[in-house]
Amino acid sequence: MKKCTAVIGALVLLQPMGKLIVMGSMTFFNRPAVMLAAPEETKLKSFLFYYNRGNNKFDAGDYYGAISDYSKVIKINPKYAKAYNNRGNAKGSLGDNFGAISDQSKAIEINPNFALAYQNRGFSKSNLKDYYGAISDYNKAIEINPNFALAYQNRGNAKGSLGDNFGAISDYTKAIEINPKNADYYYNRGNAKYELSDYYDAISDYTKAIEINPNFGLAYNNRGLTKGKNLGDNFGALADISKAIEINPNHASAFRNRSVVKEIIGNVKGACDDAIRAVSLGDKNDENKQWVKSNCK
Repeated sequence: MKKCTAVIGALVLLQPMGKLIVMGSMTFFNRPAVMLAAPEETKLKSFLFYYNRGNNKFDAGDYYGAISDYSKVIKINPKYAKAYNNRGNAKGSLGDNFGAISDQSKAIEINPNFALAYQNRGFSKSNLKDYYGAISDYNKAIEINPNFALAYQNRGNAKGSLGDNFGAISDYTKAIEINPKNADYYYNRGNAKYELSDYYDAISDYTKAIEINPNFGLAYNNRGLTKGKNLGDNFGALADISKAIEINPNHASAFRNRSVVKEIIGNVKGACDDAIRAVSLGDKNDENKQWVKSNCK
């Protein structure tokens, strides 16, 4: 009847952590500082209208609409690097990472000192598991802007994906130095410390992430796993994983993890309830499914 501890899931990672960034909206004044001929003023108005609308659509999750608007901007001004960067981000958000890289590369070709385009291209390469190529782009972004916290964080993610957890921790620590109020940086550093079996320091980082963002469900889940699976604090684990479920009631692996903890402390009925819930939410762990069949009648 005893459920193998291997059923407890690995840490839930954000892969990769951090989002693509678009360049912000532009403000259009009623009268340009330099007088323009009517056709040129009309062209400028269209340029600004489509660019700003593209950004608004991107922010609203309308990536196809954003691509359409950025394409109109590029047609008006084929040398506008920010429009290529933003269109690439929209393509990447739709899963077209090759298209994203093409546009981000064009932005860099137009402006070789465009740190954000290097960061975003690195993100796209990471999505394709080209971690060495991603690191190269993050290096360039950091060379241009040594205080680019997101580039440090995402470089840390790429290093972690290559098994370089010490390098990842160094990058996350640098990101924290630049922006100590970003919960994601602590969360990712906690994951890297966990991989190095530094469990108490991992818990410290998860706790800091939760302090900054009390609704950070993944941080509760991973802190709970560390407490239970690695330190034997099953009641502490139960409290944390339950909080993760409260924040996200559709977190299948959290239900599976809580099922294991409940079984360990002797609550078999509760363990069955959670294991069944995990399966209903799409949990693909075969061992958990088999345990349900054998023990939850």
